[in-house]
Amino acid sequence: MWMLGVYLVGVVVGLIATQGGAGTRLLLAVLWPLGPLAFLITVTGLLVVAAIAFPMFGVILAASLVATWWLLR
Repeated sequence: MWMLGVYLVGVVVGLIATQGGAGTRLLLAVLWPLGPLAFLITVTGLLVVAAIAFPMFGVILAASLVATWWLLR
């Protein structure tokens, strides 16, 4: 329920704070949650590429993911 409140606050801020016409404001206000999702996808892609390009980093990343999974299961 609180996530709906956060979304609605973001919509109101998007309608008030953005510049542009009404259509632009409405589109940005409705689609604002895609920004954090795009950030997560970008960071995940960069970590995968770094793990392939730098094998030692890949080993450390894999070990930390396994350790995190093991602790959270």
